[in-house]
Parts: sequence; C-alpha cells; structure tokens
Amino acid sequence: MPKERGQKVIVSNRKARHDYEVLDTYEAGIALMGTEVKSLRAGRASLVDSFATVDDGEVWLRNLHIPEYEHGTWTNHEARRHRKLLLHRGEIEKLIGKTKESGLSLVPLSMYFKDGKVKVELALAKGKRAYDKRQALAKRDAQREIGRAMGRALKGRR
Repeated sequence: MPKERGQKVIVSNRKARHDYEVLDTYEAGIALMGTEVKSLRAGRASLVDSFATVDDGEVWLRNLHIPEYEHGTWTNHEARRHRKLLLHRGEIEKLIGKTKESGLSLVPLSMYFKDGKVKVELALAKGKRAYDKRQALAKRDAQREIGRAMGRALKGRR
C-alpha cells in the first residue's frame, strides 16, 4: 500500500479563533486507538468545548468527541475519553510555564492527517472579552466592504 502524503483536515474549531486570541501554536501528535482512527478517516469528530491540560508533565486533550466506529465490536472506544498529546519535553516545559504563570489556555484549533498520522494544532491562547469580539467583527466587516469597493472600482462601477 502506498504511503499517504500531504495534509488532510479532519475537523477545525472555528469558534476558538473567535473566542480566543491565539498567541502561539504547536503541532502535536495524539495517542489513539484503532477504532478512533477509523472513525476519523470517515471524517467524524468534534472539537467543540475541547481543551488541553498539563497534568504531571503530560499534556491531555479533554472533551474531544470522536464517535464510536459504526462497524466496531466490543473493542470500540469511549467517545469522550481523555487523549494524550505527544509533544517534545521542551515544548511541554514551556507550556507548563505559560499556563501556570500567565493564565493562558490550551485550545485545539484543528485536527488533520499529516503523512498518514493524526495531528492536532494546539494554540496557546488568551480569552477575548465581549468588546474585543465586537471589535474583531467590525474590523472584518470593514475589510470586506473595502474589498468590495475596490472590486467595483476595478470593474468601472461606482
């Protein structure tokens, strides 16, 4: 069987970019069972309400929902179990310092296959306040309106 190449996004957490200000991102592997991988290959997962914690020098992904594999047997996995993230020791030490010291959160942004292996894009993020969210929406709307006006000007319309 030929080895897989490239990157295929399974699921992304769009709400995280709205609710959090992303300061830094990390790519982490994830320890999964066989039926979980089969379920992910079918494109079934949800990052809503999921987060990561650092416990005893290990990073754990919590509340990630991977539904049971429909063709699985008694060896099927639990849908919302804690899953271990695989990072280098230096990255874990940095994350421990940042999360303890400054009250930042670890939020998964997306999950994807990279060369046949499941990876999670993990963000070190700071929560946005309500006015920050409104400001970001207003800025995005203004940029969209500028783009439309530029497009109309290039086409010779008003």
